[in-house]
Amino acid sequence: MSREHRIARTFVQLADTLVEDFDVIGFLQQMTIRCQELLDVTGAAVFLDHPGPHLHSPAPCDPSPALQRVLDAACHQGPALDAHRTGLPVIMEDPAETGTRWPRFAYLLQSAGYTRAAALPMRLRRDSIGSLLLLQSGEPSLNADDLDLAQALADAATIGLLQARTIRREHTLNEQLHTALQSRIVIEQAKGILAARLDITLNQAFEDLRHHARHHQMRLSQVARAVIDTGFTPAAPARRPASPADIE
Repeated sequence: MSREHRIARTFVQLADTLVEDFDVIGFLQQMTIRCQELLDVTGAAVFLDHPGPHLHSPAPCDPSPALQRVLDAACHQGPALDAHRTGLPVIMEDPAETGTRWPRFAYLLQSAGYTRAAALPMRLRRDSIGSLLLLQSGEPSLNADDLDLAQALADAATIGLLQARTIRREHTLNEQLHTALQSRIVIEQAKGILAARLDITLNQAFEDLRHHARHHQMRLSQVARAVIDTGFTPAAPARRPASPADIE
């Protein structure tokens, strides 16, 4: 398969986040493998934002202890963190400058046998979700075409991840709305049953349900379900005289 075909296949894979069993770890793992196949790099890792000031790397391309130490340091300092914060590519060119700027990262990078690193932001408009870190163990540094391709891969992955995140949030919201609707139906049914059973108004029936739920630290829908399924009748709170607003 030609390089052009591998590139096209990679972009198709990075766009495929709509599947029902989408696995974000597997997705990121494939991203790092494709970077190694398509670019002149020895290692790659995706870093994602995390609550707090640091990043985390959920799917490195190689689980070797030496690389893991580099990645752990990169979560706190180095080109990956800077690319995420600035939204701009960060390229390591001068080893001396790198050692001054990111001393721990530079030391672990060299100890692991890597000579160069570059990081590309994973950003869509103002939404920055992380960065892509590329590691080299030889010469020369990545050329402009490879950096452009790496940025395009990072952009495609960003769109895919944000799309998956949006779908997941919408799915969660839809589930919450469905649950709320079902709870409302159950509560209305229980109100009607109690009103007919006790010859009280619907508002008074609701107060009985709510009083029992609060007193026993239960969900209102749980009490309502007990009324419907088991014939349970909650104890009534002290009644106030009915007003016209109570009568429905």
